[in-house]
Amino acid sequence: MGLEIAAAFRRCGSAMLGLIVGASLLATDAASADGTPAKELFGAKALPAVMTPSAYGSYAKGCLAGGVAIPTDGQTWQAMRLSRNRRWGHPQMVALIERFSRDAAEKVGWPGLLLGDISQPRGGPMLSGHASHQIGLDADIWLTPMPQRTLTYEERETVSATSMLDKSKFLTVDPSIWTPAHARLIMMAASYPQVERVFVNPAIKKKLCDTWKGDRSALGKVRPIYGHDYHFHIRIKCPEGSVGCKGQARVPAGDGCDKSLAWWFTDAPWAKPKKKPGEKPPKPKFAKLSDLPKACAMVLDGPAPTSEQEATYGTAYRSATAAPAAATSIEAVIGAAAAAPLENIPVPLPRPALQ
Repeated sequence: MGLEIAAAFRRCGSAMLGLIVGASLLATDAASADGTPAKELFGAKALPAVMTPSAYGSYAKGCLAGGVAIPTDGQTWQAMRLSRNRRWGHPQMVALIERFSRDAAEKVGWPGLLLGDISQPRGGPMLSGHASHQIGLDADIWLTPMPQRTLTYEERETVSATSMLDKSKFLTVDPSIWTPAHARLIMMAASYPQVERVFVNPAIKKKLCDTWKGDRSALGKVRPIYGHDYHFHIRIKCPEGSVGCKGQARVPAGDGCDKSLAWWFTDAPWAKPKKKPGEKPPKPKFAKLSDLPKACAMVLDGPAPTSEQEATYGTAYRSATAAPAAATSIEAVIGAAAAAPLENIPVPLPRPALQ
């Protein structure tokens, strides 16, 4: 009799899961049918989904479950542009930022990090500014050192970062602004094993190629890209257990101070696209929820913590990273769902109590 009751309970649980997944997919279809851009849906979420921390999809097409916020202030960092509500990330990303800030102070002598965008509470496309930063594994760090005082909210909204470029010359670092400490800071960021790439302006990459005298084994991780003269961009690998996370190809061998860098100093990257006579500019196309991984519908509809404090890294929310397997196993959820097309569906976690 006990086995029959247990079997019945499992069938009931599976059926309930199917109802939850089905309802979420109906919501997805409704949002897609009315053409609502996914950036509006994710941009409207003020708090994360209380689920096992996991990144779904790719850096530029995905979402984040179980995101945590880095505190607005620490001894070695301050978060900027607070009104954007983009200081959320995968716990491993936030933990790395905190460690990096301490290491930079102790080993580089950097006064402290000014933090730019990490991700939205549930990741996903942003209303403005970024194509990436969608799965909580990207973070922008200003190249401006943190001042030795706590910035006001207004200052965090209005103070501008400092460009490292000489505006009078093409792709040239300004020697009156750039310091050896900037180089050490970027190379330290690239040195962590979990860091996959560090994006900088091509002029900054060239400066490092020409002047860096230390260990160059991590220099290949530093990749040239448009912009990024005011800040650098750290990207970490897909965390273990994030079965729905799609990483990038490995960084090519070598230090990157080769033809791939020289290309940026030609006309090709900066040439304006040629338009045919009378050709109208294409209308912008915005990703819809149905364009993202299926798990993102569940993430979007997942329960929120009762407050931002509850979901700030370093509080009780950290316990969500070690939730019981029975409640959080994505593989178990996949097995329980009868519908084959459903993959990597996250399950809400119990909300942790404040400590």
